[in-house]
Amino acid sequence: MEKLILTAAICGAEVTKDKNPAVPYTLEEIAREAKAAYDAGASIIHLHVREDDGTPTQSVERFRDAMAAIRKVCPQLIIQPSTGGAVGMSNEERIAPLALKPELVTLDCGTINFGGDEIFTNSEATVIEFANRMQQAGVKPEIEVFDRGMVQLAARVHKQGLIDGNLHFNLVMGTSCGIPGNLEDVVYLVNSLPANSTFTGTGIGRFEFPVACAAILLGGHVRVGFEDNIYLSKGVLARSNGELVEKAVRLAKELGREIAQPDEARQILGLKPRG
Repeated sequence: MEKLILTAAICGAEVTKDKNPAVPYTLEEIAREAKAAYDAGASIIHLHVREDDGTPTQSVERFRDAMAAIRKVCPQLIIQPSTGGAVGMSNEERIAPLALKPELVTLDCGTINFGGDEIFTNSEATVIEFANRMQQAGVKPEIEVFDRGMVQLAARVHKQGLIDGNLHFNLVMGTSCGIPGNLEDVVYLVNSLPANSTFTGTGIGRFEFPVACAAILLGGHVRVGFEDNIYLSKGVLARSNGELVEKAVRLAKELGREIAQPDEARQILGLKPRG
C-alpha cells in the first residue's frame, strides 16, 4: 500500500478549553499544536481559526496570521483551511480563506444535523458555487462527506467538470446524525467511492481510532485531532494533538503502513507544487 497521510484537525470551531485546556485558540497555541502534530508524523493541518477568546472566525487576516505562524515553525506542512467554518456562518464568510490560495481546502458536500438545533447547511447550489470558485483559484478540494448521498453529489459535481483530477474524500463518521463509525459502515462508504479516489477516515469521539484502523487497513489515510476527539483513551484527556497523532502512528506501524512526509503527501494527492 502507499504511504499513510496523517491529518491533524487541531482545534475545530466548537470544542473549547473547558472540555480540554490544551485546545488552541491563540496564534501561539495554534503554532504549538501544529508543531506537535508535525513532529509526531502529521503532513496536513486541517485548520479552523479562533479569536483569542475562542470565538470561531473565518477572517482572512486571522487565517493568514495563523498560517504564517505555523509555517514559521514547520514550513513543510500542508495547511488546509476549512470552508465549513461554524454553524450559522454565511457562504461568503465560509469561503473567505480561499483568497489565500492554499494547497488544499475543504468542500462540504451536503447538509447534516449536528444535534439539537444545529443544522450545517450545504445546498447543492452552495456545493457547486464553492467547487467552481475552488477550481478558478486552482485549489484542490478535499470532499467532506457525512453520509452516502454526499458521495453521490460530489461525483455529479466532478462529472460536470467542476472538480479537476481524481477525487479525494474525507469520510467523517460517528456524528450524532450522520453515518456511524462501525467497521461495516466504513467498508460500505469506502465501497461507494468513485474509482481512482483517495480517502481519509475521520472518526468522531469514540470512533476516532476504530475508524483510523479501518482506514489504514483499507488503504486510506487518517485524520485525528482535538476537533474530532479530545481523549487519548477512555477518560484520559490528550495533552496535545501530537499525542493523538502519535497513537495513530503506532497503529499504522503495527498494521504495516509507513507514514508519508509532507512532500510525499503532496504527490499522493496530486497537489500543485508550492510557488
